Amino acid sequence: MDTATVARFEASRNRLASIAYRLLGSAADAEDTVQDAFLRWQAADREYVEVPEAWLTKIVTNLALDRLRSAKARRERAVGAWMPEPLLDGDPMLGPADTVEQRESVTFAVLMLMERLSPVERAAYVLYEAFAYSHAEIAGILGITESGSQQHTHRARRRIAAARKGTGIDHASARRIVAAFVDAASSGRTERLVALLTEDATGISDGAGFGLAGKLLRYPTPEKVAGVMRAGFKPSEAKRRLAGGSPSIHAVVINGCPAMLAALDDRVLGVVILQVRDDKIAGVCGIAAQDRLGRLTEQWQRQEHDVPLIESW
Repeated sequence: MDTATVARFEASRNRLASIAYRLLGSAADAEDTVQDAFLRWQAADREYVEVPEAWLTKIVTNLALDRLRSAKARRERAVGAWMPEPLLDGDPMLGPADTVEQRESVTFAVLMLMERLSPVERAAYVLYEAFAYSHAEIAGILGITESGSQQHTHRARRRIAAARKGTGIDHASARRIVAAFVDAASSGRTERLVALLTEDATGISDGAGFGLAGKLLRYPTPEKVAGVMRAGFKPSEAKRRLAGGSPSIHAVVINGCPAMLAALDDRVLGVVILQVRDDKIAGVCGIAAQDRLGRLTEQWQRQEHDVPLIESW
């Protein structure tokens, strides 16, 4: 390919990656999907590609759907150990964030709920809500009718409505929320943590921080959430040995949500993402599996960091 043809693809790369990430919930899979699309672009008879952006969107969307429908993906997601891959604020893979719908479509709550959708419903929702494609355009991308696109989008919006309550958060607000949470968790007093949670607050973790990698752990009540966070913030030599040292704790924004991040020697050991509703914490999500933190760690190493909430845990 000539330089201009490569440049045309590269101009669309971030947008294509953000579509693939929303569909797959995995930065690594999104990158692989975009690379596969580049190979298709390389092999295509581009003389007959009237609108390259539309052509590439269709290719990436359908490659991502093929991945979602694959036996491997169904097996991995069915065993109950799958969680989205967290992305640090400012990562271009998060895509557009100009509207409430765009910001909400990449939050952990929505990405988790999208697992309940069929692949086509998921694609219709993402293309319509996050990228403002018309139903006619979505129909052409997915090979369905325009009314079919409307129906898929409507069903997806109805199922996801429960999680569409946030409007994004700035770094100052995130730091305030996370600081209060860390202070309560490290106090050793469960009641202080419970007071920060909604009455229906729940929690989930990938188990890696507890030596149970590959198994999702669920905490169905505010008391259970508070108990596990209090235990998690109690320092011990065993935990320091497991971490390889004494990490610092930072307040960050991950997937549009306030989060705490544990780092040691510029390596991210884990994150806890907080879902906020009505000025209280309605959901807590912990991720420590290193295969889910690769891209986040890369972004963390490139950024300037605020003063940590806890210098040495």
